[in-house]
Amino acid sequence: MATQTTPHVTLFDKCRDYTKVNEIRAAGLYPYFKPISESEDTVVVIEGKKRIMLGSNNYLGLTHHPKVLEAASRALHRYGSGCTGSRFLNGTLDLHQQLEAALAEFVGKEDCLVFSTGYNANLGLISALVGKDDVVYLDKLDHASIVDGAKMSYGTTTRFNHGNLAQLDRKMAPDAAAGRGMMIIVDGVYSMEGDIADVPGLSAVARKHGAALAIDDAHSLGVLGPKGDGTAAHFGMTDEVDIIAGTFSKSLASIGGFVAARSNVVDYLRHHCRPLIFTASLPPANTAGVLAALEVMQQEPERRESLWANARRLQEGFRQLGFDIGPTETPIVPVLIGPLDATFIMWRKLFDAGVFTNPVAPPAVPPAQCRIRTSVMATHTFDQIDFSLEAFAKIGRELGVI
Repeated sequence: MATQTTPHVTLFDKCRDYTKVNEIRAAGLYPYFKPISESEDTVVVIEGKKRIMLGSNNYLGLTHHPKVLEAASRALHRYGSGCTGSRFLNGTLDLHQQLEAALAEFVGKEDCLVFSTGYNANLGLISALVGKDDVVYLDKLDHASIVDGAKMSYGTTTRFNHGNLAQLDRKMAPDAAAGRGMMIIVDGVYSMEGDIADVPGLSAVARKHGAALAIDDAHSLGVLGPKGDGTAAHFGMTDEVDIIAGTFSKSLASIGGFVAARSNVVDYLRHHCRPLIFTASLPPANTAGVLAALEVMQQEPERRESLWANARRLQEGFRQLGFDIGPTETPIVPVLIGPLDATFIMWRKLFDAGVFTNPVAPPAVPPAQCRIRTSVMATHTFDQIDFSLEAFAKIGRELGVI
């Protein structure tokens, strides 16, 4: 009987040739998909050992707050484990609408639409609003969800160098003269640098050319603004920013996302946004947990004060030790290492010393700018931050980083 051979599938050649990860695994330096078996807020258990979590986006430390856990538990028992349908059809709960009303009021917009993820929020916002004759302008350091939303739209995507508003202005001029619809969309806080978008400058360029201005407040909500109400509020320019998007997977301690804007913009999105219409809605427990987290955020402003005290201590500690942390202005503190191999070695030694961090490699950053991304929470103690700094100092000197 003839042996049947499996036909060659060219599509899978790239998978066969992708060997770099296995080389890193063999060297004991693979840093990703590390399973956490227990979590105690600022301390996690990985591979049977307690480690300080210095890589979370849980900025206000609300994932273990009793009010958040209680609200999620009540919703789970009242509504069940999921909605099993799209917001457009059978998947809208009264909880979703309560959360939308609360968020719209909190960020200072007329209306709001809740999505199943923050990624979907950006994907839907851009792809629904930017049509084939329109242009969307992206900062080159914008989050992948913004880039992918632009790709999914039928419009033209134009990118400008990070923070270079003079270049943005020049690129917009011919499109404005042609009467094209235009949107500028940027991160409020850049997730790998920790710097804050120049909202006054962006607003001036947008108004000059008749463009909409959208801000992704994923890393700003709960962090910036008088009430933790984001980047636009931080600058006192809520009315000048047309659209505010965000996620629930950072300060709001869950998963999901939102877009807030004028009521007619939000209503248009409700009926044209494919990542909303063709995705199951946010589960009840998550929705209720976010509502509770939003309330706690406003009831306990001291959490934001603690977050910023911790951010200052970490930033100043790194600078005093001689580490390069770039232009960060926020609780996101990247430690610039340079080469990929050195970054992974630094990560491994920190991990073994009991400090969990996030190594950042291409394509998230340029090849020569690999880094260890750290971020603090409101619930970190100064002792935990100092322990982490001591580990960085010892390992940094050992590897010649400082």
